[in-house]
Amino acid sequence: MTHDFEKILQAAPSPFVLLDSELRVVWANDAYLQVTDRQLERLIGKDLFEEFPSDPESESGRMLRASFARVFRDGTTDHLPVIPYPIASAEGKTEDRYWSATHTPILDADGEVEFILQHTQDITEVYTAETPNEAHAGSAQAAVLRRAHEVTQQNLELDTGISLFKLIFEQAPNFMVTLMGPNHVFRTVNAAYLRMVGQRDLIGKPAREALPEIAGQGFFEMLDEVYRTGEAVSQQGAEAWVQRSPGGPTERVVVDFVFQPLDNVRGETIGIVIQGNDVTAHKLAETKLREAEERFRTMAHTMPVHVWTATADGRLDWVSDQIYAFSGATPGSLVGDAWPAIIHPEDRAEAIATWAKAVETGAVYESEFRLRRADGAYCWHLVRAVPTRDDQGAVMRWVGTNSEIHEQKELSRQLADLNTTLEERVEKRNRELEELHDRLAQSQRVEAVGNLAGGVAHDFNNLLQVMTGSLTMAAREIAADSPARVRIDAAMRAVERGASLSSQLLAFSRRQPLQPRSIDLRDLLSDIDDIMRSALGEGMEVELDTPEALWPAYADAASTQNAVLNLVINARDAMEGRGKLKIAVENRHIGPEELLGEPDMVAGDYLEVKVIDHGPGIPADTLAKVFDPFFTTKPVGKGTGLGLSTVYGFARQSGGRATIASHPGAGTTVTLLLPRAETAAEPLQWHDPTDIAGGNETVLLIEDDAEVRDATAALLSDLGYRVRTAEDPATALKAARQAPEFDLLVSDVVMPGELSSRDMAETLQAERPDLPILFISGYSRDAIVRDGRVDAGVQFLAKPFTKDALAIKVRDALSSAPAAKTKADVVQEQPDRPCHVLLCEDDALIRLDLADILSGLGTEVTETASGQETLDRLQEGQYDALLIDVGLPDISGEEVATRVRAQHPDMPIIFATGQAEVPSAAALGHCAVVQKPFGDRDLERAFASLGILSQTETATAF
Repeated sequence: MTHDFEKILQAAPSPFVLLDSELRVVWANDAYLQVTDRQLERLIGKDLFEEFPSDPESESGRMLRASFARVFRDGTTDHLPVIPYPIASAEGKTEDRYWSATHTPILDADGEVEFILQHTQDITEVYTAETPNEAHAGSAQAAVLRRAHEVTQQNLELDTGISLFKLIFEQAPNFMVTLMGPNHVFRTVNAAYLRMVGQRDLIGKPAREALPEIAGQGFFEMLDEVYRTGEAVSQQGAEAWVQRSPGGPTERVVVDFVFQPLDNVRGETIGIVIQGNDVTAHKLAETKLREAEERFRTMAHTMPVHVWTATADGRLDWVSDQIYAFSGATPGSLVGDAWPAIIHPEDRAEAIATWAKAVETGAVYESEFRLRRADGAYCWHLVRAVPTRDDQGAVMRWVGTNSEIHEQKELSRQLADLNTTLEERVEKRNRELEELHDRLAQSQRVEAVGNLAGGVAHDFNNLLQVMTGSLTMAAREIAADSPARVRIDAAMRAVERGASLSSQLLAFSRRQPLQPRSIDLRDLLSDIDDIMRSALGEGMEVELDTPEALWPAYADAASTQNAVLNLVINARDAMEGRGKLKIAVENRHIGPEELLGEPDMVAGDYLEVKVIDHGPGIPADTLAKVFDPFFTTKPVGKGTGLGLSTVYGFARQSGGRATIASHPGAGTTVTLLLPRAETAAEPLQWHDPTDIAGGNETVLLIEDDAEVRDATAALLSDLGYRVRTAEDPATALKAARQAPEFDLLVSDVVMPGELSSRDMAETLQAERPDLPILFISGYSRDAIVRDGRVDAGVQFLAKPFTKDALAIKVRDALSSAPAAKTKADVVQEQPDRPCHVLLCEDDALIRLDLADILSGLGTEVTETASGQETLDRLQEGQYDALLIDVGLPDISGEEVATRVRAQHPDMPIIFATGQAEVPSAAALGHCAVVQKPFGDRDLERAFASLGILSQTETATAF
């Protein structure tokens, strides 16, 4: 039997309405339509609360919504005994009514609530009935309804509280979990916890199953312990590794939590409540903040400026180590309001006021004041601070720096001082420029004359050298009382004056070769005291002022003495031989500001020599010219005009300077500055004229000027030395290699050819480190003189020189050799037999004549008439040299010489020829050429040049 339930419900006298899961009207019976005064077509599909609006917070609204929620949640019927619910008619009129409502769920195939059938009864009349006596049945029913209404209201309030607590639980920012039973089954979990563990399905699952990645981290063991003991456990900053996204990697979380046991009424633990906070982001922020603060402090401690911070109210709360190190203040003593303690008292008030204003206004703080250094000195600083603000713009704190600007402030002050004296400085600068211009003009004049003098000096000195050598040798052959000897002595004095003039020319032009060394000026002045007083005469008084602690000077000793004597004699002449003269020597430091117009000087220590006279002084127009060459105020014939210019040139060449100061009627002061030596003073050494000796060593002499070469060789021979000569460095180098038996190399410096004398000497010394070398020159601007100074370790003799000067220099050079030979050594080295010469000449008369000449030279001679005979003789015997004619009848002399050289590489060979040249001589090496016709001296010179007449007692090669 089937029933039409819709007809049954349609016929029911009570209102029925069917609602879907969205509380939309699906169906209603006629009783419902009548009560609500609605048409079915109007209700179908309408939301119940939209069609019958009520305040959700009203009593009826809350009761009705709570009942629907319980039905949807539990799937069971819910009954409302009494619910006030006003009904509005279609015309908009509202009437308060009381209802009894039953909400029955209609389930779908899956057991879910699909519809709710609402059955209501209007109980308004019963609920509002008056009660005349308690026994009346209607009144009793009304009382029950009222009591039910009160209970319903209380339940509604309880549901509201539960809903509120549930809402709080769900939306709480900290995570909350309820675990039940010994397996810790999840009963409730809020959103915060789900976010932390990756939105998993946890309800109803044991903790070990729901969160397997937590195993081994100690949390399950803690839950077991809490459940067992009933005692709570809490931790802060605990680390856990969980999956924060489904299937993702485990991530580190940091939590603060408490495991609180949940007890029943009997005090038995039935579960655990977990409550805590995910502080991962907070801990990360703290870590980053600590790292940032550490970076800031590290940076602040290493910055060249001082760094500090202050709170929003201006109190310093941190100061970098640099500030404490700079000020010497105790660490920690400058925080708070104590920082002004290291400010200069004159700057303190303004600094504090400026800071207070910046703190008040929030503006950038900037001020300049002096801070006390640890040693008590004050240094200027630029102090700046900027505020850091929060999102609302309020100052949170201050960050400040102190930058030292002491040097800039000092420069600014100096600039201000300079500006105030600008006119004075411009005038001074103009004077200095004028002085510089005068010095430059004077230097250019000296340079111009010096170039001329230097160019002339070389040739002039060579001429003087020939004259000196010739006169010296001539004097040996003339009796001392002969009238001719008087003329020779007069000529020698003229040569000496010429040499002195040449030396002066080179001195003022700064081309005189100097040999500076460390000297004691006290000793030097004492050494010339007798000469100086003799030159001044009895009418002059000399005062010498030299301090005890006097530095050594670096200068040429002889040139320094000459300069002082020159100045003393000038002073004597200025005072006309009567008066007081003062020589003052003192240590002097010259700074950069004193070197204007002195390009050859450097700042440093110098020795100052002043020669002060009390003569009539020098007019200004004359004073500007006194150092000019050839300028003199003396009568004609009384001076060369080279005295002061020589001193001037010597001082400049020595790395110092000479200046003069004078005023008419106030005397004159000439100041000589010489550089300080870096080493202790060396003792002065002068040669005793009576102790000049020669020797018997062998000297190789190189000089391109034939006359000078002959004259110098003659002087050396007269001193007892054996002499070999060469005309240029290339020839000398070849001769030295072929016959290295010589003890000293004496070489001119300026010579023609590609090979310089300096290069030749260095090559020989590389091959023979013990070989002494003496350079001679009439001009200083050459290979062995740098800036007018002879290179260290170089023996040098300036032309023109006397026999005595040559003797001294030669002996000095020989003595400086690592193992100088004694005369006994030389004698022991002499061979026991004479030099054996093989003579080849096809002309019998010439051969006879040459044999006589060679015998006269102390040699042993073997004669041959052809080239082949010569070669045969060489196979049979031993010979020291070969003298061969070039034009032989069978084999040419050059061919014979070539064969001889192949068999005897070191044999000296002399070609005799009437030709202009012999090409093989240069190619074969260790050869000499004599041009026919030649005499005994020509032959002697050729033999001497090859070093093969060591047994002869006569002077050779001249």
